[in-house]
Amino acid sequence: MKKCPISIFLSLCLLGIAKPEASAKSACTESAVEIFKKVSPAVVFISAISFDPFKIKDRLSTSVGSGFIISKEGVILTNSHLVFGHQAIDVILDNGFTTRAELVGVDPLFDLAVIRISVEGKNLPVAILGDSDKVQTGEDVLAFGNPFGLEKTLTRGIISGVNRTLSASPMSSEIPLIQTDAAVNPGNSGGPLVNSCGEVIGINTAILGEGENINFAVPINKAKSILPQLLTKGRVIRPWLGVGGKFVEKELGEIINLSLVDGFMVETVEPESPAEQAGLNEGDLPVTLAGTEYLFGGDIIVAINGHHFSGREELAKLVSSFKVGDTVRLTLYYGGETREVELKLTERPLVVGDF
Repeated sequence: MKKCPISIFLSLCLLGIAKPEASAKSACTESAVEIFKKVSPAVVFISAISFDPFKIKDRLSTSVGSGFIISKEGVILTNSHLVFGHQAIDVILDNGFTTRAELVGVDPLFDLAVIRISVEGKNLPVAILGDSDKVQTGEDVLAFGNPFGLEKTLTRGIISGVNRTLSASPMSSEIPLIQTDAAVNPGNSGGPLVNSCGEVIGINTAILGEGENINFAVPINKAKSILPQLLTKGRVIRPWLGVGGKFVEKELGEIINLSLVDGFMVETVEPESPAEQAGLNEGDLPVTLAGTEYLFGGDIIVAINGHHFSGREELAKLVSSFKVGDTVRLTLYYGGETREVELKLTERPLVVGDF
C-alpha cells in the first residue's frame, strides 16, 4: 500500500480538506438540477479487479462503485469494501477520461478508503465537504453514484435517521451511520450523500436488504477524522484487545440458570491477540434467546483499569482512549470468581472483530 506524499496532506489541511473559503449558506435555494451540475463533475466511476489464484475458473472478479474527488492532486474518497484487496483499480472521470488509481489508505472499520490518480496538467473538480454533525432528520438529501454501472445517477430523499448502528456493519463494529430513503443500489457504494447546499455529508455504504429505501451512509466527519492517518500512514492506528462479544446483565443468567454479572461477555478471542496471550477464555455454549445468539461460557470483562462501563459505546470509547503499547488491567468474572490480568495493547489489524 503506497503512501500519499506529505505535500498532498498539507495541501488538504490548508484547504480545510477541500472546503472552499466561501462556504455555502445554511439556507440554500439551489435546485436539484443546479446541485447535480455542481457536484456531479467530482463524482467518479470506480472499477476494481481482483484475482484469486486458488480458483480453477472464474479467477477474475470485478467490483464497480463510486467515489468523489476531494483534492486537486487527485485524491479520491470511497468505500473500503469496494477497493481493499483488489489488484487493479480503474477510475473513470466525469469527462470520460480513464486512468489507473493507487490505493493510498484503507480503513475497513469505517468502510473508508482513499485512492489517488495521476492528473498532471488536469484541472480536477473537487467536492465540497460539509458538516455531518449538523445533519437533522427530515433534511433533503441527494445521492450520487453509478448504480448497476449506470453512470451519473442522482436520487433524491430525506435523512430518515441519524446515529444508526448496524450489527452487520463492516468488521462487526457499531459505527453511527446516517439513514436515508434516497434510493441507493449496488454501484452507489462510495458515492457522496449531499445536502441541499451541495455539500457532502456522507459516503453511501450499506443497504438494508429486507427493507425498502432504508440505506446508510458513513458521516463525512468520520472520514475527516481519519483522513490524515490514511494519507500519511495508509491506515488508522488503533489499540487492540482482541476480543469479540456482547454486553450481558446478571438478570439474564437467571433465565438460563447461569452465573452472570453485568459486563462485556467474551464470546471469541482472536488468535495471537493480547487477550489470547493473557489467557482470556472464550465462549463454548451457544444459546439463542429472543432471536439473539449468545456464546456463553467465556470471561466477562467487568472493568478496565478499575473503570466500570455501562455499555458497548462506553467500552469502545474507553479502549480508543488508550494507545498502542499501553498496559491495561482487566477485571474478569469467570465461573463464579473474579480475577485480574494485565495485557499490553498491540496495533489493531485491518481485518478483525470487535475490540
